[in-house]
Amino acid sequence: MVKKIYKTIGVCSRNIIIEIEDDKVKSVDFQGGCDGNLQGISLLVAGMKINDVIERLKGIDCNGKGTSCPDQLAKALEEII
Repeated sequence: MVKKIYKTIGVCSRNIIIEIEDDKVKSVDFQGGCDGNLQGISLLVAGMKINDVIERLKGIDCNGKGTSCPDQLAKALEEII
């Protein structure tokens, strides 16, 4: 199992704690940000293949910031693979 703490940039959440096992997302925990939405994202991606999560979430924009919490998750996962 691989555990990574990713420091986010340009979003409300401060960090994303990710656990990976067998090329799949085991768990995701966002620290800070929109709690209900981020809990939902965390539950939806649990068990998914890393590349599938990246493909679905990369490039999502929040209010013209050029990034979002889902996009930051995709960037964190790209660093893992």
